[in-house]
Amino acid sequence: MRQTRELFDSLGIRSRLPSELLASATVALAASEQATTVCATGMLSAKDAEELRTAISRDLDCADVTAVTRRILARDMDTDSALLTAQIEACIIACQHSNEECSRHADHHDHCRLCAQATAEAVDACREILQTLQA
Repeated sequence: MRQTRELFDSLGIRSRLPSELLASATVALAASEQATTVCATGMLSAKDAEELRTAISRDLDCADVTAVTRRILARDMDTDSALLTAQIEACIIACQHSNEECSRHADHHDHCRLCAQATAEAVDACREILQTLQA
């Protein structure tokens, strides 16, 4: 995370968000994107893949939404506040949906347990971003 924060600091621009917060959020979102992608792949190869259809879909949705959210945050210069807030809120919803499904399967699939942890951390990071934006 230190390298990510230093990268934001090196830009020499003022963001609405502190570089430490941007760094921790983008790192959490990248981890969530990776975890949900890998988890969906793991579920697709499982014997009970048909029963995991909803979880797979929610993981893939979450991976896409977190990727876009991370990219928008990474270029937070003149992003419209309403758009940024809506994107962060959408990311929270996508991560929560993935988390709910993977939490249900965490006892049977380690990738679901790890995915649930990563999405919970992404939700926390997004909520912190929203609190800072609304302050």
